[in-house]
Amino acid sequence: MAKFELKLPKMGESVAEATITSWLKEVGDTIELDEAVLEIATDKVDSEVPSEVDGILIEKFFNVDDVVQVGQTIGIIQTDGDDENTDETLETTSNEASEEKEEEKAAEFVSQSIAAAQEAVAPVVSSEDRFYSPLVKNIAKEEGISQQELDTIVGSGIDNRVTKNDILNYLQNKNGHEAAPVSKVETPVVKSVQPEKQKPAPTPTPTVVSGEDEIIEMTRMGKLIAHHMVESVQTSAHVQSFIEADVTKIWNWRNKVKDAFQKREGENLTFTPIFMEAVAKALRDYPMMNISLQGDTIVKKKNINLGMAASLADGNLIVPVIKNADQLNLVGMTKQVNDLANRARANQLKPDDIQGGTYTVTNVGTFGSIMGTPIINQPQVGILALGAIRKVPAVIETSEGDFIGIRYRMFLSHSYDHRVVNGALGGQFVKAVKDYLEAWDSNREI
Repeated sequence: MAKFELKLPKMGESVAEATITSWLKEVGDTIELDEAVLEIATDKVDSEVPSEVDGILIEKFFNVDDVVQVGQTIGIIQTDGDDENTDETLETTSNEASEEKEEEKAAEFVSQSIAAAQEAVAPVVSSEDRFYSPLVKNIAKEEGISQQELDTIVGSGIDNRVTKNDILNYLQNKNGHEAAPVSKVETPVVKSVQPEKQKPAPTPTPTVVSGEDEIIEMTRMGKLIAHHMVESVQTSAHVQSFIEADVTKIWNWRNKVKDAFQKREGENLTFTPIFMEAVAKALRDYPMMNISLQGDTIVKKKNINLGMAASLADGNLIVPVIKNADQLNLVGMTKQVNDLANRARANQLKPDDIQGGTYTVTNVGTFGSIMGTPIINQPQVGILALGAIRKVPAVIETSEGDFIGIRYRMFLSHSYDHRVVNGALGGQFVKAVKDYLEAWDSNREI
């Protein structure tokens, strides 16, 4: 009977370790080739570790929640073949485990020694926030000087610190004779990093204002937006994914139906509700983009409430929310978009109109930008920027070959919180939006 070492496989250049989330097989279970033995989690992806042989699991070296390094042996599988090196393999594994334990003990001993040394050489904080060197503290201890008495000694050092001479002079005056020399205090030779004082917040560099400059006070909304944006950047790990979509079908379809729609519904059919419909469908396909993060807890939202960034006359932005956007048809979406946009510009939005958003869309193309890197609207985890629609030459794939033609294309810029949304999900979501836009039915009735 041979024994095979099941090791943690390499999972990418940047992945050096993984955490065991569950064992799918127990000791004594039969395992087939390529059958999953355990599940692991890394900072990039969750996956399974399959077996490279047929056999029986006879030993496990790690438990659930243990962290394993790439290449480490995590279990032993007994196979039917002969293996002359079986004993040597097991002995090696045992020796490695023993060496690891010895290294852990040594590391713990060194850590304890360093901690003790740091405690010995670290300055002592008094009740009055005064600092004393270890030498001064030891003199006070040997001479029976209490902390309260030590705090009364006038220091001649920097920041009024008590020096060796200060405490010796104090003892001489107190006892009426010269104090006995104090033996040198030996401390372990270690390189310790003393805790730094908390640095004050950097003071903004004052702006030089000349007599011709105009001073403009920020509006209350502007101050709130500024605070919200800075807080978002400090909270979320922003990452962006970009993709280009061909919206020629949508461009031509809208030109064909917009006049009839205006006459029938009394509403202007813009591109925004069309894009919102695609985003709502993509969020339904990828519900883990429709979440928020509270501490270490993920809140998966039941409703899809799309925030729609709208610019105001004073240059500020506000984000009214389209509630249950995935349940609206295109007519209903258009009416919602136009109503919220009009009331936003007229400063007639109600508090409920800007609350409860689960994902946000901003149209940077309105001002001619082809793409952007928007800041996430907390506590959401994603925001999509719609770039300007441009008429560009592009490759057209047909059954008869590829051709160059004039197409209407736009960039979609997706910013997302990398704490909970990895690159795969972030990219798949924006790709889904692109697919919905490019699959537009040119004969769709509205």
